[in-house]
Amino acid sequence: MLPLHDLNRPLRTPHVTRILIIINVSVFLATILYAWLDVDELSFMADVYDEFAMFPREIIRGERLYTVFTSMFLHGGLLHLFGNMVYLYVFGDNVEDALGHGKYLVFYLFCGVAASVVYILTLTTPQQFSYPVIGASGAISGVLGAYFVLYPRAKVLTLVFFGWIVIVPIPAIVFLGFWFLMQWMYGMVEFVSVASSGVAYWAHVGGFLAGMTTTLLFRGKILESQRKRRIRALGRGVNV
Repeated sequence: MLPLHDLNRPLRTPHVTRILIIINVSVFLATILYAWLDVDELSFMADVYDEFAMFPREIIRGERLYTVFTSMFLHGGLLHLFGNMVYLYVFGDNVEDALGHGKYLVFYLFCGVAASVVYILTLTTPQQFSYPVIGASGAISGVLGAYFVLYPRAKVLTLVFFGWIVIVPIPAIVFLGFWFLMQWMYGMVEFVSVASSGVAYWAHVGGFLAGMTTTLLFRGKILESQRKRRIRALGRGVNV
C-alpha cells in the first residue's frame, strides 16, 4: 500500500514539512552529484556515511552524538528516500497544522531521537552495534503516530496492489494501524532470528510509539487549539 493523499485540509501552510522534504532531497542529490564527480565514488560515499551516519557503538559510548540528528537526513537509495518523503508529505502537513511550526520541528526531531534509542535497545549482537543507521524513518514514524491519534477517521487515498492497481480511501486508523502492525511483526521476526534485513523496524516502532504517546499527553490542548483556529477561520470566511 502506498498513500497518495489524505482528505484532510490543514489551515496552516506546512512550511516546516516542505523544508524537511527539500533538505532531505537536496542532501541526497548533493551526495549523488559529488559522488559522481569524485574519481573514487565508493570512497566518497564511505566518507559521508562514516562522518554523518549513526553508529550505535559510538552512541552508547557518548561519542559523536550529533550523528543521531545528521543520520536523519541521509538515505541509502532513491526508493528509501522516495518512500520516506511520500509518507512525510501525506501526513506531515496536518500534524504541523495541529502543533504549529516550531513545536512540530521539535516534535519531529524528538521522535527521531526516541526512535534511535529504541532501536539501540533492541540490538543483541556486537555486529549490530557496528552497522551504520541512516534515514528519516524514525522521525516520520513519530509523525504517523501523532496523525493516528489526532485524525483516526481521516480518509487516506491509497494505492493498493491486488494483482491490479486500485486507489481506495482508507481510514487513517486502519491504514496506520496496519502499517504499525507490520513494522512490529517484522521487528519481532528479526529479533527472534537475530537476522538483519537492513531495515531498522524497531526504529519505526519506537518513533511511532513516541509520537503517539507524546500526542496523547497533549491531545486535549491540541484539539482545543485547532477548534478555536477553525472558528476564527470561519469568521473570516475561509473554507475549512
